Amino acid sequence: MTSISRRNALIAGAGFATFAATPLRAQQVKLKWAHVYETGEPYHTEALWAAGEIAKRTNGKYQIDVFPASQLGNENQINEGLSLGTVDMIYTGVAFAGSIHKPIAISNAPYVLRDFDHWKAYRDSPLFRQIASGYEGRTRHKVTALTYYGERHVTANKAINKPEDMRGMKLRVPPAPLFLMFTKSVGANATPIAFAEVYLALQQGTVDGQENPLPTIMAKKFYEVQSHIMLTGHITESLLSIVGSHVWGRLNDAEKATFNEVLLQAASRASNQIRESEQKLADEFRKLGKTVVTPDRAAFRAAAMPLHNDAASGAGWSKAEYDALQGLARSS
Repeated sequence: MTSISRRNALIAGAGFATFAATPLRAQQVKLKWAHVYETGEPYHTEALWAAGEIAKRTNGKYQIDVFPASQLGNENQINEGLSLGTVDMIYTGVAFAGSIHKPIAISNAPYVLRDFDHWKAYRDSPLFRQIASGYEGRTRHKVTALTYYGERHVTANKAINKPEDMRGMKLRVPPAPLFLMFTKSVGANATPIAFAEVYLALQQGTVDGQENPLPTIMAKKFYEVQSHIMLTGHITESLLSIVGSHVWGRLNDAEKATFNEVLLQAASRASNQIRESEQKLADEFRKLGKTVVTPDRAAFRAAAMPLHNDAASGAGWSKAEYDALQGLARSS
């Protein structure tokens, strides 16, 4: 063999070695998980747990970096990012997913869920999976889990005891259409503001109040700029864990099973923590000098229920889906 031939053979051999090694290095896949919640909240801590668990169960193939506190955008932006492929996984409120597939927001209709047990019955039901599959059919994204976010309550700088007390009030709501159903039921003026901007809006008086679960009111320190917390419990809120289609479509069956199992476990762990927390926090707010009001929930419920199947008020589900959800309430 000539020296030129030997050199070409060495180059070819080196090239083959590089090519053979590349797939091994490329096996690690980095994913971005985006959400809008604070680092101390169970959604974030359980996302970190899930990321570590998925890495462990896939022998390090999937490295998931979690980006909290709107670092990669607000709710609408991270939903868009999921479709663009700029983020790979998200937590998102059901009302935001409902902008793509309206029925998935059904649990956010005010007072459509009776209590936590009803929420759990829905989470575990074929109805939820059927509705989620409609979203998946539209987007090709994968809904893996539903996480309890808590009962949403109104805060303000005055006492609110009945729906009429909210008439004309400038109430911050998330920028998702279904939240208008609640404000319409009480005659408040809805002011959609991104989550990261709510504290400043309250502090500056841009809005008169906001509504969120007690753990969120504590985590985001809204109590610092609001004197009264009304236990309206008007919406039983949920978050969806969603894996982007560009990721889900590339997972093999074993990997899909791993992602599903781990994300369901994380959702259950976070849900239990939020439920436990919200049952204690009313007293914590009282200790902080806040006025905690127990309003006439029956009056709020009576104002909201006529809007449940009103398309003009945001309803986008079928009567059959609504009746099935109410059926869960009767059997739970």
